[in-house]
Formats: sequence, structure tokens, C-alpha cells
Amino acid sequence: MLALVLGDRPLRTGLWFYLGAFGITLVIGVVAAFVIGDVAASSTPSSPKTWVAVIDVIVGLALLLIAVRLARKPVDQRKLDGMVARMGKLASSPAIAVVAAGATLANPGGFIPLALKTISELDPSAAEYIVEWLFFALVSLLPLLVAMVMLLVARTWTENMLNRLHDWLVAHVMMIAAAIIVLLALSLLRNGISGLTS
Repeated sequence: MLALVLGDRPLRTGLWFYLGAFGITLVIGVVAAFVIGDVAASSTPSSPKTWVAVIDVIVGLALLLIAVRLARKPVDQRKLDGMVARMGKLASSPAIAVVAAGATLANPGGFIPLALKTISELDPSAAEYIVEWLFFALVSLLPLLVAMVMLLVARTWTENMLNRLHDWLVAHVMMIAAAIIVLLALSLLRNGISGLTS
């Protein structure tokens, strides 16, 4: 969202950012379809493999610890201002730089390994894996896509909304990250514990 808010031409920046993020996410999924495949699939679909459930519990607990650290850590205003300034410069850079930034900054990041594992648990063929991954890529980048569509439909209103959101996002970035991580951790813990007890 900061890429849209800080750029001189938000639609252009958003499009290149989206293409970079979507492209790298798709590449990872296509490679995983052939490398990972159905390695995490269980012979009994109602209960996951033990090692998969153990990984869910370990990662869930680690994510809870990370969320607590994020929520308790005071925001380093100089560091945050520096990040916003770098993003502002990047948003006005040549297209290739924005695509590269999208590929490295706007992809689903830490959620990728968990999505790879989850899809693998479904016992997919390579084609099914790619379709599932395409869905994951679209959903994970949905906020950016929605903002770009809104820029096309109601540009002035959307730009005003994004500008108002900018200050709120910057002020609450750590709490937002912590909340997302807690939700993911609780989901993993639920899956892992139910897998170990079934």
C-alpha cells in the first residue's frame, strides 16, 4: 500500500509492483509443484502426517513469540522514516526497479513455505498444485489488486483514502503485522494439535 501512497503515479507503481510480486510468487509455486509435489500428503486425509503436525505446532509457537516481540517492541521512528523515504524513492523509480522491488518486497514472504506445505497436504497432481498456487498468489496480493482497481474506477476518492491510510498504516504497522502473525499462529497450532491428537 505504501508503494501506491508514496508514488507520483500510483497506478503505474502499483501495476509494476503487482507484476513483480505476482510473477515471483507464481515461479515459486510452479517450481514447488514439481519439486515438493505431494510430499506432505497423508495416506489418511482426515489426519496429517506426524511430522507435518509437529512442524505446524513448532512454527505456530515460534510465530506467537515473534508476534509478542513485535507488539511489545517500540517503533524506531528514524528507521521507519528511513524505510518510508526509501519506498517513496522506489515508487518513482524506473519500471524495472519497481518490478524488482515488488518481487522482493510485496510477495507473500513468510507465508510461502506454509502455503507450499498446505497445498502439498492436499495430495495434488502437478497441475492441481499449480492451480492451487495460482489461487494463493491471487488471494495473497488481493489488497494491492483491489486498490489498483479502485484507482481505475474512482481515482480521486481512492487517492484521498490512500493518503489518509498512509499515516494510520505507518503508525500501526507493527500492530498490524503482529495481529496477522497471531491469526496465522493460532491456525497452525489448531491444525498441529488436532493432527497430533487424532
